[in-house]
Amino acid sequence: MRQPFAMRYGPRHLPSVIAAIAAAITLLAAAPAGAAEATDFSAHQRTEKTDFTDGQIVEGFFKTAFGAEYHLAGRVDRIRKYDGPVRVYADGDGHARRRAELAYIVADIAGRVEHLDIAMTDNADEANVTVHLVRDRNLGKTIATFYGEERAREIRDSLDPQCLSGFRKNDRFEIERSDVILTVDNGDFVFRDCAYEELLQSLGPINDTDEVPWTMFNDDVQKGYFDVYDQYLLNILYHPAIRPGMTVPEVKAVLPQVLAHVRSYVARVNRLAR
Repeated sequence: MRQPFAMRYGPRHLPSVIAAIAAAITLLAAAPAGAAEATDFSAHQRTEKTDFTDGQIVEGFFKTAFGAEYHLAGRVDRIRKYDGPVRVYADGDGHARRRAELAYIVADIAGRVEHLDIAMTDNADEANVTVHLVRDRNLGKTIATFYGEERAREIRDSLDPQCLSGFRKNDRFEIERSDVILTVDNGDFVFRDCAYEELLQSLGPINDTDEVPWTMFNDDVQKGYFDVYDQYLLNILYHPAIRPGMTVPEVKAVLPQVLAHVRSYVARVNRLAR
């Protein structure tokens, strides 16, 4: 079944759930007027928090890897992840600069998640993640291709989305295919912020939470880069000991060993004091 499409930040946060849409939904709403347009993300990274307790990391993992922001159908009490190589295809004519940015982001994710084999591909048939690059004026039409005109209108009227992502999983909770929709003409910061969050959520951690202040999977947090905290979460999710379909107790049983390995890896990749 399709597990569509997960909201993050915008001029307002609307709690309404669109009953016509099945499964989990998280929609990224329009950026607020006057939103930051900075393209130098290094300034944010230099001041980001990088020291977290085990408890802070574990809390974020369970709150994002289990559940779904909008739960309408299907079980969400299991680990959901890809169980093989992930190949990303950019769909949409033109937009060469955005394609280059997307390739950089995919490579960055690949270099920071140890056991995730993710890369771009020029072959649409080879891809299991398709990123649809669209202009803002065509967003509604693109959503309608997935959900039909009526549901697309409900999404637009209720949530005013800007970027979306979602995945389809099988009965073993292995993600089989993801679709990401990114608008290319709403500014550099919004594109980068959307691309990182939606790509990462399409890999499994689809549940947004306002209880964890360090994750980009929080409606009130904008990053524009792959932060250290979320690197912990994705490295836990894609550690070989964490299998699709695992329950919370099953994850807890192996988490101490997994977390020790993940801490070492994230520290090494980011040159953090250990």
